[in-house]
Order: sequence, then structure tokens, then C-alpha cells
Amino acid sequence: MDKVDNQSNCLSYVQYDIVLVMEAKIKFITGGSITSPRGLHAGATYAGIKKEADNALDLGILFSEAPCKAAALFTTNRIKAAPIVLCQQRLQSGRAAAIVVNSGCANACNGEQGLSDAIEMAELAAWNIGLSPEDVLVASTGMIGQPLPMNMIRAGIGQIVLSREGGNELARAMMTTDTIPKKAAVDVRIGDSEFTIGGIAKGSGMIHPNLATLLCFLTTDATIDIDFLRLALRKAADDSFNMVSIDGDTSPNDMVLIMANGLAGNRVIEQDSDQASAFQEALDQVCIYLAKCIASDGEGASKLMEVTVKGAPSVAGARLAARAVASSPLVKAAVHGGDPNWGRIMVAVGRSGVEVMESKIDLYIGNISLVKAGHQLPFDREKVVAVFRSSEVSITLQLNLGTATATAWGCDLSEEYVTINSQYTT
Repeated sequence: MDKVDNQSNCLSYVQYDIVLVMEAKIKFITGGSITSPRGLHAGATYAGIKKEADNALDLGILFSEAPCKAAALFTTNRIKAAPIVLCQQRLQSGRAAAIVVNSGCANACNGEQGLSDAIEMAELAAWNIGLSPEDVLVASTGMIGQPLPMNMIRAGIGQIVLSREGGNELARAMMTTDTIPKKAAVDVRIGDSEFTIGGIAKGSGMIHPNLATLLCFLTTDATIDIDFLRLALRKAADDSFNMVSIDGDTSPNDMVLIMANGLAGNRVIEQDSDQASAFQEALDQVCIYLAKCIASDGEGASKLMEVTVKGAPSVAGARLAARAVASSPLVKAAVHGGDPNWGRIMVAVGRSGVEVMESKIDLYIGNISLVKAGHQLPFDREKVVAVFRSSEVSITLQLNLGTATATAWGCDLSEEYVTINSQYTT
């Protein structure tokens, strides 16, 4: 099955219906991207950093006409790439106006030279668009342990043309082993206010909960309090990017960034304001969409896995259990081969660390009940095989020990994954 043909807009099964939150209307924008909010511009070029391919792009800039309040989440890996170190320093101010990003080279494990190169990369972008270097952030993705080819970056940044339509180019410039660009935007209307949230992401391998080889840039034209912006981003990431696992590895370059320029002119959104729940729901929707894009586009993947755990004693426990199943190599291999080996799912939950009682667990593959109160039910094997062979495989576990629920996303484990990662540097 051709992943690109079946995901012309990233994921065909994502719903674009209007979501109602109190009196708010949230709607996905057809063709929306990171430049859908007011005042955002982007562009990209091919600088030669990564291997040339048809329509390749590897260096890009995102720029806001107005200064932004900015918040970010970073890799939990104790090995941190130079761009992460720089962004952590600069975002202490809670502001930014642009970000420059490259693919093909992670600028990780390069010591002081790596940090110097990241600083110069920000300076080059700042000079190109007329900003103070301190207001420019940096992100890199690609091969670890190689220095940035600064001669290519110096020449390439001057070639970038920014435009309101440039978000699509920027999404492509971030791609490494990704096969499709990942982008989304929603329009939010509440009372007499209207604002937009847009985003792009990259990630295909080295993906695991608590961020992974994942870059996600989010923008909004909403006027928002910085403390609430930080809280909203954390909550959205916990429900989306931190619930995705491709292969159990995490990267030194992971970053989820949000920039809010306030050009919508709405009343300031604070944690207790009447617009807060609408903003949170809209941000959650964008992040979950992008997270599912990442899971579906996992290296070598042909199927998206969606694992939902219900009836857990706590949300933290539900998340642990769902992620354990979604990240299990044995479960992923069974899904790839269409093998209804449901015992692997049970033992993945059992080792997750969440409280379970075997005698209370119910298990469903798709809408087919396989286990009730810990006991296998008679089931039509071929019907379960048919679910496993579809492009989206849903697994649901009811623990019957509480009321908490969580959903995680992953993909099948294929021979192609091994091929990609055994030839990554060659």
C-alpha cells in the first residue's frame, strides 16, 4: 500500500468536522499550515546539506511580523544538541520572532563548535530578515556527530524568500526519513473573537514518548498570557507527542515550540478566561493530528496503531499502559504480519507498571471482543486478521479499575525499518 497515495492530506481518517467547545467553533482549515495565522511568513531552499533528491529542501525560516510570546518543550535525553542548548537559553525571556531550521545535520555531539555554529546560524537568519539575533531560535535534525556545513548555510540563508504561502516549503525542509510533510491549522471562533492555530512537524524514526526525533513548530495569532501558553503547550504535548512511539529511541534534538504574535486582537487569553478552554481544545486538536501523522509515517510503516486504555486507576497509569502496548516490538511485529497474537498485548500491559488485575481486563481488536474478565472468548480468527491487515489498527483495553483513559499511537514494525536504519549513513 502506497503511504503517500493514501495520505494525500497526511491522514485520510482525520475528521474535519466543526468541534464545539462551549460557545466556540473549531474547524480545520483545508490546506492549512504554520503560516495560516495572521502575520506569519516562511520559506525554504535547498542548500546542499542533505543528499539531493527531486524537489529537495533542507533549510528554512519562519518569521512573525510582530514579536511573539514563545514557549517550548525539549528533549529529555541528557545528550542535547547545540540548537536545544541555545533555544533553552533564549526562551527564558518568553519571546521570539523567528526560527531557522535545517535538515540533514543534527549539529549534535559537536561540543563548543556546535554551539558557535548554532549562534552563527541564528545571526545569519536575523541579518536576512532584519531582526536582533536574540529573537531568532534554531533547530536542526539529521545525522548526529557531524559538524554543520556552515559554508552551505551561509549561502543558503540568503536564498530563502519568505511568503505567506511558505509554510508548506518549511514543512518539507524539515523532513529527514519522513515520506510526507506534516501540517495543519484550525480556525477558532468564540463570541466576537476569531483566532487561528497552525503547525508543522517532522518525525519518522527515533520516536518515543516524552518527545523523540521530533520537531514541531506551532503558531497562533491569538493574544495570550505567557504562563497559560506554557501550560497549554504542556497539556497538548502530553496528550499527543508524548503518546507516540515508533521505535523506543529518543533524540538530542527534540523540540515542540509555540509562538503567539497577538495579531488577532482578541482579549488576552488567561487560564481562567472564557476563551481558555477553546484555545486548549484547538491546540490539542492540531497536536493530536500532527502526532498521528508522525505515527502513521513511521520508518517502514504500513499501518497506524491506535491503542486506547480505559478504566485505569489514574491518567498516568492509563498513559503508561497505552504507551507500553504501542511501543512493544512484539505487538508491532504481530500487527505487521496480521497475526492476532493477543497475548502479547496482555503482557505488554502487565509490564507497563500500571496496576492491573488479569481477572478484570477486557480486550478488543477493532470492535471484536477477544478477552472478557481475563478469559479468552471464542472469536473468528479471520475477522481479527482482517483488522490487523487494514491501514489503521485499533486496540482497546478496559482495565475496570478506575475511570481514567488514554490513547497512544504507533505503527507496525517491518523489514523496511531494519533496512532504513542499517544503511542510514551509507
